[in-house]
Amino acid sequence: MHTFVAVHGGAGSHGSSTERELKQALRLACKKALDSSSLTSRSSLDVVEVAITVLEDDPVLNAGYGSNLSLEGTVECDAAIMDGNYHFGSVGTISGVKNPIQVARALLQHSQISDPLGRVPPLTLVGSGAHAFASKNPHTSSGIVDKGSMVSAGARDRWRYWKKKLTSAKMGDSDPSQPLEIGQNLHDLQDTVGAVTSRFGEMASGVSSGGLLLKMEGRCGEAAVFGAGCWAQNFRPGARIGMACSISGTGEYITRSGLARALGKAFEVLEPSNSDEDVDPHAIIQKVLIHEFWKPSQDLGESNPSAGILLMTYEDGDDEPIVRVWCAFTTPTMAIAYASTKNPSPKALILRRPKEMTRIRPDDNLAPMYMTAFSL
Repeated sequence: MHTFVAVHGGAGSHGSSTERELKQALRLACKKALDSSSLTSRSSLDVVEVAITVLEDDPVLNAGYGSNLSLEGTVECDAAIMDGNYHFGSVGTISGVKNPIQVARALLQHSQISDPLGRVPPLTLVGSGAHAFASKNPHTSSGIVDKGSMVSAGARDRWRYWKKKLTSAKMGDSDPSQPLEIGQNLHDLQDTVGAVTSRFGEMASGVSSGGLLLKMEGRCGEAAVFGAGCWAQNFRPGARIGMACSISGTGEYITRSGLARALGKAFEVLEPSNSDEDVDPHAIIQKVLIHEFWKPSQDLGESNPSAGILLMTYEDGDDEPIVRVWCAFTTPTMAIAYASTKNPSPKALILRRPKEMTRIRPDDNLAPMYMTAFSL
């Protein structure tokens, strides 16, 4: 039996200036995650936690250190983690913590401890409550840091640039959509990181994000919401396929659609013996992304809603399990990497949407969605 892991650096618009550093971070996340899986005591949750911790520590990514700054210039992070048995933990708008994914994992573990009074444990903690939990929990207390130490130089530069642009726009002095010299605009800077894994058939997923640049303080994105930013369900008797997914994009629209959970429900086939048809992940992902996310978001007035999906499937094969990684996105690019104990050398890619898709207009009633898959 093997461990399979895939990670993403968000759906957005990744330029060539940071491509080398981004791929390096994604490969390192896969490598560290696989290294951790060699310990027999490790679980699929451990693999996800280790992978996302690496991504949170890299300033090139919008998570942990390197997170986008709020309107007030502060770091507020969201993170969630889930296993294939539906255990879940998340934190929202947390500050002063080095690795939000570790706090989300600690909360998941805490939720499985019986309470002497029978109190219902939380799925999610936010703000000061999340910080207080992290400071008291023995697994995360060492990760409490000064809030200012989480502001990277790059994030500070981007914040200053766009804060000035916002001030000027409010005064009617400039066009706020005018791009930076490096070819980015504000909406290119909203990516999220995540990981999916199958360890001996046990699925898990996670997601972590610094959120929208110039967001209001207290804004909570999809990375903290159950069923929005990540989902996992094991292959088991009565189901035809195991899956785990991690989502990136515009959190408000992803949260409204419950995109991650919608994917899980679409993959759940309780009575496979009643159908001779094969499960088609490509068709499932396409249907959910368009009908559960794209069209409803457009109905709300968003002409070009952004989302990226990293999804791992696990199926029975004749001799060994069949594991694939699927990636679908409506943005210009999405950054991913994957590896396994079968093929431990991580492969990192910046997937780019074909240029002809950029010519699709909103009134064409088509989604500029690109999708591909890789066998692990």
